[in-house]
Amino acid sequence: MRPPAKKIPARSSRRPPDKGSRTKAAEIIFVTGTDTGVGKTLLTAHLLHHLRESGRNALAMKPFCSGGRGDVALLQSLQPGQISDAEANPFYFPEPVAPWVSLRQRGKKISITDVVKRIRHVQTKCEILIIEGSGGLLVPLAENLLVADLIARLRPRVVVVARNRLGTINHTLLTLESLRSKGLQNISVALMAGEKGDLSSRTNVLVLRKWAGAAVVEVPYLGRNAARKTAVKNSSKKMKKRLARILD
Repeated sequence: MRPPAKKIPARSSRRPPDKGSRTKAAEIIFVTGTDTGVGKTLLTAHLLHHLRESGRNALAMKPFCSGGRGDVALLQSLQPGQISDAEANPFYFPEPVAPWVSLRQRGKKISITDVVKRIRHVQTKCEILIIEGSGGLLVPLAENLLVADLIARLRPRVVVVARNRLGTINHTLLTLESLRSKGLQNISVALMAGEKGDLSSRTNVLVLRKWAGAAVVEVPYLGRNAARKTAVKNSSKKMKKRLARILD
């Protein structure tokens, strides 16, 4: 049986603490995927807008970005003036390859301590921090550092983004198994529809809901221009209940 999911606490109406008092660290929601190009940025953008429209002080960041900063630009457009591009994306590599490859080519190193420090900095600026990962769990970010290692260090709530197409059952269940092997339990799955479905897309959600041991929420196809600020805002309103279920 799936353990009860951690609820996002209701927004407090209490006065902010005095200077010098200890405040509770922002909750972290880590958006990972079964692969690259599965819709992590699109879902992260929708979750960000949904939370901010709900009155929550939410921010999003993508610590590692390769090949272009279009993903970061979308997230930044939904949280204008809140954090700098360098805070939203502290580690950028122009080559569209795994970050570790770029680091190796340049003879540079990044430690998990470096990464966590950048994340904790942004975490102090909000009450909910959404982190978009790079590719899947086993993508090497740096020497001896995989995406899964970073998630294990942060102990966040995890949202797994998967394609609703043939092959997703195996990919999704393997991803969930890997997360649980590191002690992560607060997990949900967002099953993203493509422009054209196949026969399996009609039944994938049924299979995953039986075997995943986690909430599985279907996200409909949002259009070819879905990754635009205006489109995200419009579709977030239509998907309000689905986004709330992903966060439930």
